[in-house]
Amino acid sequence: MLDFSGFAGRKVRAAGLGEVLFDVYASGPRLGGAPANFAFHCAENGLKAAVISSVGDDELGEKAREQLSLRFLPALLLPNDRQTGFVKVDVDASGVPSYTFAEDTAYDNIPIAESAMEMVRSLDLICFGTLAQRGEVSRRTIMALLDAMPKRSLRVFDVNLRSDYYSREVIEESLRRTDILKCNEDELPVLCRMEGLRGSDPDEFNEFLRERGIFCFVYTEGARQSSVWLNNEKSVLPTPHAEVADTVGAGDSFTATLVSQLMLGRSLPEAHRIAVNVSAFVCTQKGAMPEVPPELLK
Repeated sequence: MLDFSGFAGRKVRAAGLGEVLFDVYASGPRLGGAPANFAFHCAENGLKAAVISSVGDDELGEKAREQLSLRFLPALLLPNDRQTGFVKVDVDASGVPSYTFAEDTAYDNIPIAESAMEMVRSLDLICFGTLAQRGEVSRRTIMALLDAMPKRSLRVFDVNLRSDYYSREVIEESLRRTDILKCNEDELPVLCRMEGLRGSDPDEFNEFLRERGIFCFVYTEGARQSSVWLNNEKSVLPTPHAEVADTVGAGDSFTATLVSQLMLGRSLPEAHRIAVNVSAFVCTQKGAMPEVPPELLK
């Protein structure tokens, strides 16, 4: 079973591990990447959060350092001879984004560094996904860093399937290092097919995860609802109505807020309520890292 009680009452140390990139809109580039978004929203919830990634020696790399600094978000951005990652974002009339990713970028080639190993050995929480694992160098680094974390720490696998940048091997190796899994309604059928499960029923997938020793499953269904299974509890909440500016980063804010609040001692229903409200707020803002009104975190 998953026990959050040991984290309440102290400063929790968290990190997002993987891609730091720029979402390039028609109006210009905005800092993003799911791990960076996760870390930012952990910090908004009061955790001591940081980012572990890699950027190039270029204009976007310098911009990444500047913008993370302006957000008071510590970042271990390991140097790299590749270009800083970016993704072209097209947003439809409903505010739903589609993505075109630059390839062989700095975040695909995150080097193993002692500074990163030292950082993860002190963490309580880390979030990682599949996108940065499309590069063999980064995949090896991410696995090594996850393996170096303390036994008491929690590892969140937010699968974030993008294009064809994943494989069954990546999913399997990630599941072996997962305490909390998050996916959405588009990703669940893919995961079920990969694991040889018939259909894509989230309750059945939760049972599959429990058999693998994963006792927290976070499942989002866009504008409809979200569900969270934690040990023997289940919470289901409708998605609040919001005037959508764009949905980029909404899922990251949801996951970060939910897990942060659980680690701060909130009950599952309380943490889930706060997470859906924060995610709805993020949908009303342009970009993935808006400052969250304090009243939403109560």
